[in-house]
Amino acid sequence: MAAAVALGPGASGRLQAGVARLVAVCSARLGPGSRPPGSLAGRQVGPAVWAQGWAPAARGPGPRRGYSSEVKAEDELRVRHLEEENRGIVVLGINRAYGKNSFSKNLIKMLSKAVDALKSDKKVRTVIIRSEVPGIFCAGADLKERAKMNSSEVGPFVSKVRAVINDIANLPVPTIAAIDGLALGGGLELALACDIRVAASSAKMGLVETKLAIIPGGGGTQRLPRAIGVSLAKELIFSARVLDGQEAKAVGLISHVLEQNQEGDAAYRKALDLAREFLPQGPVAMRVAKLAINQGMEVDLVTGLAIEEACYAQTIPTKDRLEGLLAFKEKRPPRYKGE
Repeated sequence: MAAAVALGPGASGRLQAGVARLVAVCSARLGPGSRPPGSLAGRQVGPAVWAQGWAPAARGPGPRRGYSSEVKAEDELRVRHLEEENRGIVVLGINRAYGKNSFSKNLIKMLSKAVDALKSDKKVRTVIIRSEVPGIFCAGADLKERAKMNSSEVGPFVSKVRAVINDIANLPVPTIAAIDGLALGGGLELALACDIRVAASSAKMGLVETKLAIIPGGGGTQRLPRAIGVSLAKELIFSARVLDGQEAKAVGLISHVLEQNQEGDAAYRKALDLAREFLPQGPVAMRVAKLAINQGMEVDLVTGLAIEEACYAQTIPTKDRLEGLLAFKEKRPPRYKGE
Protein backbone atom coordinates (compact mmCIF):
# COMPACT_ATOMS: atom_id res chain seq x y z
CA MET A 1 0.00 0.00 0.00
CA ALA A 2 1.11 3.56 -0.56
CA ALA A 3 2.51 4.88 2.70
CA ALA A 4 1.79 8.35 4.05
CA VAL A 5 4.65 10.77 3.42
CA ALA A 6 5.44 13.93 5.39
CA LEU A 7 5.68 16.73 2.89
CA GLY A 8 7.96 19.72 3.10
CA PRO A 9 7.41 23.18 1.58
CA GLY A 10 6.59 22.94 -2.12
CA ALA A 11 6.27 19.17 -2.03
CA SER A 12 2.49 19.24 -2.27
CA GLY A 13 2.69 21.03 -5.59
CA ARG A 14 5.20 18.51 -6.90
CA LEU A 15 2.92 15.68 -5.79
CA GLN A 16 -0.03 17.19 -7.64
CA ALA A 17 2.09 17.71 -10.73
CA GLY A 18 3.36 14.13 -10.50
CA VAL A 19 -0.15 12.72 -10.20
CA ALA A 20 -1.44 14.82 -13.09
CA ARG A 21 1.46 13.73 -15.26
CA LEU A 22 0.97 10.11 -14.27
CA VAL A 23 -2.69 10.10 -15.32
CA ALA A 24 -1.69 11.36 -18.76
CA VAL A 25 1.17 8.86 -18.97
CA CYS A 26 -1.07 5.96 -17.92
CA SER A 27 -3.56 6.77 -20.65
CA ALA A 28 -0.80 6.95 -23.25
CA ARG A 29 1.30 3.95 -22.21
CA LEU A 30 -1.00 1.32 -20.80
CA GLY A 31 -2.35 0.74 -24.29
CA PRO A 32 -5.40 1.64 -26.39
CA GLY A 33 -8.63 1.38 -24.46
CA SER A 34 -7.02 2.15 -21.09
CA ARG A 35 -8.72 4.67 -18.85
CA PRO A 36 -7.82 6.74 -15.77
CA PRO A 37 -8.28 5.30 -12.22
CA GLY A 38 -11.77 3.93 -11.62
CA SER A 39 -12.17 2.25 -14.99
CA LEU A 40 -9.21 0.16 -16.03
CA ALA A 41 -11.02 -2.44 -18.06
CA GLY A 42 -10.67 -0.94 -21.51
CA ARG A 43 -11.94 -2.45 -24.70
CA GLN A 44 -10.39 -5.75 -25.65
CA VAL A 45 -8.45 -5.91 -28.88
CA GLY A 46 -7.99 -9.26 -30.58
CA PRO A 47 -4.49 -10.63 -31.00
CA ALA A 48 -2.69 -10.13 -34.26
CA VAL A 49 -0.49 -12.79 -35.79
CA TRP A 50 2.16 -11.37 -38.12
CA ALA A 51 4.32 -14.32 -39.00
CA GLN A 52 4.01 -18.07 -39.18
CA GLY A 53 6.34 -21.02 -39.45
CA TRP A 54 6.87 -21.94 -35.78
CA ALA A 55 5.90 -25.11 -33.98
CA PRO A 56 4.07 -24.75 -30.63
CA ALA A 57 6.37 -24.13 -27.70
CA ALA A 58 7.38 -27.01 -25.50
CA ARG A 59 9.85 -27.58 -22.75
CA GLY A 60 13.12 -29.13 -23.76
CA PRO A 61 14.97 -28.67 -27.06
CA GLY A 62 13.31 -26.27 -29.47
CA PRO A 63 12.46 -26.94 -33.12
CA ARG A 64 15.30 -27.48 -35.52
CA ARG A 65 16.16 -24.34 -37.45
CA GLY A 66 17.51 -23.96 -40.93
CA TYR A 67 19.71 -21.05 -42.00
CA SER A 68 19.63 -20.33 -45.69
CA SER A 69 21.62 -17.51 -47.19
CA GLU A 70 18.42 -16.54 -48.99
CA VAL A 71 15.65 -15.54 -46.56
CA LYS A 72 12.40 -14.04 -47.74
CA ALA A 73 11.83 -10.49 -46.55
CA GLU A 74 8.75 -11.52 -44.59
CA ASP A 75 10.81 -14.12 -42.69
CA GLU A 76 13.42 -11.66 -41.40
CA LEU A 77 11.37 -11.29 -38.22
CA ARG A 78 9.47 -14.28 -36.88
CA VAL A 79 6.75 -13.61 -34.32
CA ARG A 80 5.63 -16.55 -32.23
CA HIS A 81 2.75 -16.58 -29.74
CA LEU A 82 3.50 -19.43 -27.36
CA GLU A 83 0.75 -21.76 -26.25
CA GLU A 84 -0.26 -24.11 -23.44
CA GLU A 85 1.67 -23.39 -20.21
CA ASN A 86 3.53 -20.59 -22.01
CA ARG A 87 0.41 -18.79 -23.21
CA GLY A 88 0.92 -15.03 -23.03
CA ILE A 89 4.61 -15.15 -23.96
CA VAL A 90 5.47 -13.68 -27.37
CA VAL A 91 8.86 -14.29 -28.99
CA LEU A 92 10.30 -11.93 -31.59
CA GLY A 93 12.98 -13.85 -33.47
CA ILE A 94 15.38 -11.95 -35.76
CA ASN A 95 16.33 -14.05 -38.78
CA ARG A 96 18.75 -12.27 -41.15
CA ALA A 97 21.66 -14.71 -41.19
CA TYR A 98 23.14 -13.27 -44.38
CA GLY A 99 23.19 -9.80 -42.79
CA LYS A 100 24.23 -10.88 -39.27
CA ASN A 101 20.77 -9.78 -38.10
CA SER A 102 21.68 -6.17 -38.84
CA PHE A 103 19.03 -3.46 -39.05
CA SER A 104 17.86 -3.14 -42.64
CA LYS A 105 14.98 -0.97 -43.78
CA ASN A 106 12.83 -4.07 -44.10
CA LEU A 107 13.70 -5.44 -40.65
CA ILE A 108 12.96 -2.09 -39.00
CA LYS A 109 9.65 -1.94 -40.85
CA MET A 110 8.75 -5.42 -39.63
CA LEU A 111 9.80 -4.66 -36.06
CA SER A 112 7.69 -1.50 -36.11
CA LYS A 113 4.65 -3.41 -37.35
CA ALA A 114 5.08 -6.17 -34.77
CA VAL A 115 5.57 -3.77 -31.86
CA ASP A 116 2.54 -1.70 -32.89
CA ALA A 117 0.41 -4.84 -32.73
CA LEU A 118 1.86 -5.89 -29.38
CA LYS A 119 0.91 -2.55 -27.83
CA SER A 120 -2.79 -3.26 -28.28
CA ASP A 121 -2.85 -7.00 -27.63
CA LYS A 122 -4.12 -7.42 -24.08
CA LYS A 123 -3.34 -11.15 -24.14
CA VAL A 124 0.40 -10.51 -24.29
CA ARG A 125 2.06 -10.90 -20.89
CA THR A 126 5.80 -10.93 -21.69
CA VAL A 127 7.88 -10.34 -24.83
CA ILE A 128 11.20 -12.07 -25.51
CA ILE A 129 13.54 -10.75 -28.20
CA ARG A 130 15.99 -13.33 -29.49
CA SER A 131 17.95 -14.36 -32.57
CA GLU A 132 17.17 -17.20 -34.92
CA VAL A 133 20.76 -17.17 -36.15
CA PRO A 134 23.47 -19.07 -34.22
CA GLY A 135 26.16 -16.86 -32.69
CA ILE A 136 24.49 -13.54 -33.58
CA PHE A 137 21.97 -11.48 -31.64
CA CYS A 138 22.14 -8.32 -33.76
CA ALA A 139 25.18 -6.70 -35.36
CA GLY A 140 23.64 -3.22 -35.43
CA ALA A 141 23.19 -1.25 -38.62
CA ASP A 142 23.33 -2.90 -42.03
CA LEU A 143 26.44 -1.05 -43.18
CA LYS A 144 26.19 -2.37 -46.74
CA GLU A 145 22.73 -0.88 -47.06
CA ARG A 146 23.84 2.25 -45.21
CA ALA A 147 26.71 2.79 -47.67
CA LYS A 148 24.15 3.05 -50.49
CA MET A 149 22.20 5.82 -48.74
CA ASN A 150 22.94 9.44 -49.42
CA SER A 151 23.48 11.80 -46.50
CA SER A 152 19.88 13.03 -46.54
CA GLU A 153 18.59 9.48 -46.05
CA VAL A 154 20.79 8.48 -43.11
CA GLY A 155 19.29 10.83 -40.51
CA PRO A 156 15.65 9.86 -41.10
CA PHE A 157 16.54 6.15 -41.10
CA VAL A 158 18.41 6.41 -37.80
CA SER A 159 15.44 8.33 -36.40
CA LYS A 160 13.18 5.46 -37.41
CA VAL A 161 15.48 2.94 -35.72
CA ARG A 162 15.49 5.09 -32.58
CA ALA A 163 11.69 5.34 -32.65
CA VAL A 164 11.25 1.57 -32.96
CA ILE A 165 13.67 0.92 -30.10
CA ASN A 166 11.82 3.51 -28.00
CA ASP A 167 8.54 1.76 -28.77
CA ILE A 168 10.04 -1.50 -27.52
CA ALA A 169 11.20 0.24 -24.35
CA ASN A 170 7.68 1.59 -23.83
CA LEU A 171 5.82 -1.68 -24.31
CA PRO A 172 3.48 -2.02 -21.32
CA VAL A 173 4.58 -5.59 -20.51
CA PRO A 174 7.92 -7.02 -19.34
CA THR A 175 10.48 -7.47 -22.10
CA ILE A 176 13.53 -9.75 -22.06
CA ALA A 177 16.51 -9.72 -24.42
CA ALA A 178 18.07 -13.17 -24.88
CA ILE A 179 21.63 -12.51 -26.08
CA ASP A 180 23.08 -15.77 -27.36
CA GLY A 181 25.68 -14.17 -29.61
CA LEU A 182 27.09 -10.93 -30.96
CA ALA A 183 25.23 -7.74 -29.91
CA LEU A 184 27.04 -4.69 -31.26
CA GLY A 185 25.97 -1.08 -31.76
CA GLY A 186 22.27 -1.00 -32.47
CA GLY A 187 22.02 -4.63 -31.41
CA LEU A 188 23.06 -3.73 -27.88
CA GLU A 189 20.82 -0.67 -28.00
CA LEU A 190 17.92 -2.98 -28.82
CA ALA A 191 18.82 -5.13 -25.81
CA LEU A 192 19.19 -2.04 -23.59
CA ALA A 193 15.60 -1.10 -24.40
CA CYS A 194 14.41 -4.35 -22.79
CA ASP A 195 13.60 -4.54 -19.10
CA ILE A 196 15.85 -7.55 -18.52
CA ARG A 197 18.90 -8.84 -20.38
CA VAL A 198 20.32 -12.34 -20.17
CA ALA A 199 23.34 -13.57 -22.12
CA ALA A 200 25.51 -16.58 -22.76
CA SER A 201 29.05 -16.29 -21.40
CA SER A 202 30.33 -16.53 -24.98
CA ALA A 203 28.22 -13.58 -26.16
CA LYS A 204 29.97 -10.35 -27.19
CA MET A 205 28.41 -6.94 -26.72
CA GLY A 206 29.40 -3.32 -26.99
CA LEU A 207 28.60 0.12 -28.38
CA VAL A 208 31.29 0.36 -31.04
CA GLU A 209 30.05 3.31 -33.09
CA THR A 210 32.99 5.59 -32.33
CA LYS A 211 35.14 3.24 -34.42
CA LEU A 212 33.08 4.43 -37.40
CA ALA A 213 33.37 8.10 -36.40
CA ILE A 214 29.73 8.25 -35.26
CA ILE A 215 28.00 7.82 -31.90
CA PRO A 216 25.29 5.42 -30.72
CA GLY A 217 22.06 6.68 -32.29
CA GLY A 218 19.44 4.24 -30.97
CA GLY A 219 19.41 5.39 -27.38
CA GLY A 220 22.77 3.98 -26.32
CA THR A 221 24.21 7.23 -24.97
CA GLN A 222 21.20 7.51 -22.65
CA ARG A 223 20.33 3.94 -21.67
CA LEU A 224 23.83 2.59 -21.09
CA PRO A 225 24.67 5.22 -18.42
CA ARG A 226 21.35 4.53 -16.74
CA ALA A 227 22.14 0.81 -16.72
CA ILE A 228 25.77 0.79 -15.53
CA GLY A 229 26.60 4.34 -14.43
CA VAL A 230 27.89 7.41 -16.24
CA SER A 231 31.64 6.98 -15.85
CA LEU A 232 31.80 3.35 -16.97
CA ALA A 233 29.37 3.99 -19.84
CA LYS A 234 31.61 6.80 -21.09
CA GLU A 235 34.63 4.51 -20.88
CA LEU A 236 32.95 1.78 -22.89
CA ILE A 237 31.61 4.16 -25.55
CA PHE A 238 34.86 6.14 -25.84
CA SER A 239 36.89 2.94 -26.22
CA ALA A 240 34.32 1.01 -28.32
CA ARG A 241 35.16 -1.88 -26.02
CA VAL A 242 33.42 -5.24 -26.47
CA LEU A 243 32.53 -7.29 -23.38
CA ASP A 244 31.80 -10.99 -23.08
CA GLY A 245 28.92 -12.31 -21.00
CA GLN A 246 30.87 -12.61 -17.76
CA GLU A 247 32.26 -9.08 -18.09
CA ALA A 248 28.81 -7.72 -18.92
CA LYS A 249 27.37 -9.39 -15.81
CA ALA A 250 30.18 -7.98 -13.66
CA VAL A 251 29.36 -4.37 -14.66
CA GLY A 252 25.60 -4.83 -14.36
CA LEU A 253 24.84 -4.70 -18.06
CA ILE A 254 22.98 -8.02 -17.91
CA SER A 255 21.06 -9.77 -15.13
CA HIS A 256 22.06 -13.38 -15.82
CA VAL A 257 24.94 -15.09 -17.61
CA LEU A 258 24.82 -18.74 -18.70
CA GLU A 259 27.31 -21.18 -20.15
CA GLN A 260 26.32 -21.73 -23.76
CA ASN A 261 24.66 -25.07 -24.50
CA GLN A 262 25.01 -27.37 -27.49
CA GLU A 263 21.94 -25.90 -29.18
CA GLY A 264 23.28 -22.35 -28.83
CA ASP A 265 20.18 -21.02 -27.07
CA ALA A 266 21.13 -20.91 -23.38
CA ALA A 267 20.11 -17.26 -22.96
CA TYR A 268 16.79 -17.87 -24.69
CA ARG A 269 16.00 -20.78 -22.37
CA LYS A 270 16.78 -18.63 -19.35
CA ALA A 271 14.55 -15.89 -20.77
CA LEU A 272 11.74 -18.43 -21.09
CA ASP A 273 12.21 -19.47 -17.47
CA LEU A 274 11.96 -15.84 -16.36
CA ALA A 275 8.90 -15.22 -18.52
CA ARG A 276 7.19 -18.25 -16.97
CA GLU A 277 7.80 -16.74 -13.53
CA PHE A 278 5.97 -13.59 -14.66
CA LEU A 279 2.91 -15.36 -16.09
CA PRO A 280 1.02 -16.11 -12.82
CA GLN A 281 1.03 -12.48 -11.69
CA GLY A 282 -1.82 -10.00 -12.18
CA PRO A 283 -1.61 -8.50 -15.70
CA VAL A 284 -2.78 -5.02 -14.70
CA ALA A 285 -0.38 -4.99 -11.76
CA MET A 286 2.50 -5.96 -14.03
CA ARG A 287 1.73 -3.13 -16.43
CA VAL A 288 1.44 -0.43 -13.80
CA ALA A 289 4.46 -1.74 -11.87
CA LYS A 290 6.57 -1.30 -14.99
CA LEU A 291 5.12 2.14 -15.55
CA ALA A 292 5.77 3.20 -11.96
CA ILE A 293 9.38 2.04 -12.10
CA ASN A 294 10.14 3.57 -15.49
CA GLN A 295 8.57 6.93 -14.69
CA GLY A 296 9.88 7.03 -11.13
CA MET A 297 13.48 6.60 -12.24
CA GLU A 298 13.28 9.86 -14.20
CA VAL A 299 12.11 12.12 -11.37
CA ASP A 300 12.92 13.05 -7.74
CA LEU A 301 11.81 10.77 -4.91
CA VAL A 302 8.81 12.87 -3.84
CA THR A 303 7.39 12.88 -7.36
CA GLY A 304 8.28 9.21 -7.71
CA LEU A 305 6.23 8.38 -4.62
CA ALA A 306 3.31 10.29 -6.13
CA ILE A 307 3.67 8.25 -9.30
CA GLU A 308 3.65 5.05 -7.25
CA GLU A 309 0.50 6.20 -5.43
CA ALA A 310 -1.27 6.98 -8.71
CA CYS A 311 -0.21 3.62 -10.15
CA TYR A 312 -1.41 1.78 -7.05
CA ALA A 313 -4.77 3.49 -7.47
CA GLN A 314 -5.01 1.89 -10.91
CA THR A 315 -5.13 -1.58 -9.31
CA ILE A 316 -7.75 -0.91 -6.60
CA PRO A 317 -10.95 -1.07 -8.74
CA THR A 318 -9.86 -4.13 -10.73
CA LYS A 319 -11.55 -7.53 -10.67
CA ASP A 320 -8.09 -9.09 -10.51
CA ARG A 321 -7.40 -7.51 -7.11
CA LEU A 322 -10.60 -9.02 -5.68
CA GLU A 323 -9.75 -12.36 -7.27
CA GLY A 324 -6.31 -12.26 -5.67
CA LEU A 325 -7.84 -11.72 -2.22
CA LEU A 326 -10.41 -14.46 -2.76
CA ALA A 327 -7.78 -16.91 -4.02
CA PHE A 328 -5.63 -16.18 -0.96
CA LYS A 329 -8.60 -16.78 1.33
CA GLU A 330 -9.52 -20.03 -0.45
CA LYS A 331 -5.87 -21.17 -0.63
CA ARG A 332 -5.90 -21.70 -4.40
CA PRO A 333 -4.03 -20.23 -7.38
CA PRO A 334 -5.66 -17.00 -8.61
CA ARG A 335 -7.33 -16.89 -12.02
CA TYR A 336 -6.50 -13.44 -13.31
CA LYS A 337 -8.13 -12.02 -16.45
CA GLY A 338 -6.43 -8.65 -16.74
CA GLU A 339 -9.60 -6.80 -15.69
